[in-house]
Amino acid sequence: MSRATWSVEGRDWPNHASSRFVDTARIRWHVQVMGAGPVVVLLHGTGAATHSWRDLAPLLAAQFTVVAPDLPGHGFTTGRPVGGLAMPAMARAVGDLLGTLGLTPDLLVGHSAGAAIALRMVLDGHARPRAFVGLNPALMPFPGLAAKLFPTLARMLFVNPFAPHVVAGLARGPGDAGRYVTQATGSRIDPVGVGYYRRLFSTSDHVAGALTMMAAWDLDMLARDLPRVGVPSLLIHGAADAAIPLSSVNGAAVLIPDCQVELLPALGHLAHEERPADIAALISGFAAKGTSA
Repeated sequence: MSRATWSVEGRDWPNHASSRFVDTARIRWHVQVMGAGPVVVLLHGTGAATHSWRDLAPLLAAQFTVVAPDLPGHGFTTGRPVGGLAMPAMARAVGDLLGTLGLTPDLLVGHSAGAAIALRMVLDGHARPRAFVGLNPALMPFPGLAAKLFPTLARMLFVNPFAPHVVAGLARGPGDAGRYVTQATGSRIDPVGVGYYRRLFSTSDHVAGALTMMAAWDLDMLARDLPRVGVPSLLIHGAADAAIPLSSVNGAAVLIPDCQVELLPALGHLAHEERPADIAALISGFAAKGTSA
């Protein structure tokens, strides 16, 4: 197995100066902390890492304390929580990290599967934020016949757009990787951003972490619990998302008691990487409403 190392793959990692390594039970976290003010926690989707927030995090840090970890099994974080990479275990582990850092989140922001972890944290009492934002969130059970016939594969295809060619598709040359990211996500990100995905997916530990996380995923249980979400919620969705259908986002919004949906034309699954300034403005505006009480 090969592992992403800070001295090699992390040598020019985005927001490098904000990175630190923090130990909790069984896990050594890579986490970035920047800014000052109310605490905003950013949870990336499966197959990604802190590079996904490379442009958004500094924008939010102008008015927030931003905390962005590499989730277990991803990036430069090593170790596994008790319970593996299933959603409840991941939620508990992130809660433990925040406790170790001595930070209480005012706002949880999750992208794709990271949104599910954020809501699991709320539902299981690992965090009590004033508000939640889901970016192209994967919150509802995966649709279609494949979900019944091939449940593990369906999880991977629905929640992780990189899964079908997780090794071959992103470990090729830069041109091939860029085309694959666009096809899988509907997003067009710059070559530098594509390069970070390619770098991570060239390490077997990161690939194994992404696939293991999806194999243990349970969106059925999360969907049943969504009516118990007790914080104001905003779901931001790119209309060109090739991974998560709008029907899934709207379905989740119906179940969450205090929830609104913001649809962004022409943006894909990685909308926060395509238009970070637009996403930062939406998050800041919503946080101002949600944290004013």
